[in-house]
Amino acid sequence: MVFHFDQINAAFIFNGIWVTLKYTLLSALVGYTWGSVLALIKISRSRILRGAAWFYTSIFRGLPLILTLSLIYFATPQLTGYEITALQAGIITFGLNSAAYISETIRAGILAVDKGQREAALALGVPYKRMMLNIIFPQAFKNVLPAMVNESIALLKDSALVSTIAVADVMRNAALVGSDTYLYFEPLIIAAAIYYTMVMTLTLCANLLERRMRRSD
Repeated sequence: MVFHFDQINAAFIFNGIWVTLKYTLLSALVGYTWGSVLALIKISRSRILRGAAWFYTSIFRGLPLILTLSLIYFATPQLTGYEITALQAGIITFGLNSAAYISETIRAGILAVDKGQREAALALGVPYKRMMLNIIFPQAFKNVLPAMVNESIALLKDSALVSTIAVADVMRNAALVGSDTYLYFEPLIIAAAIYYTMVMTLTLCANLLERRMRRSD
């Protein structure tokens, strides 16, 4: 078995790292923000709002992510006349999809916080918004941090789907190098090493954050 890494334009593949990270970070911003709002809606007293939030979650749980991406990217111009960009389509798809799962994680974390603290805060006259931001959310975040890290890792890997709409990310660049050289093993192994390194870096940073939060208890 002979490998031909010397014939592979590795720099071209590495150029896709920034694109991958851009989609991941922007989608995470949308997903975590909207997911937090959804979590609050799911524990609200309004049955209508709770029902709408649960229906929203069921849609993104029930559809393959690549189908959602295709619908948003290819169908939006047909339905609205607006030529959506690949970046917009990717961020909307990954952000909304991630929010559905993040909302469940945050909801579970909020409900896991001792009810006595909530009742004590309300008895002391602490406004609901300040109570959630300063008391409930910090404790819930500690409880769900591992699950949030897993969701971030999944988002990072799912971002490779943008290669299907011709975005020059790591996966797309590796495929282009393969089609140009007729060597597919080497560029794909390089892409795999890049994704593995990014995932392990994210995991390490999360572990350091978790240890620091435990020390602050």
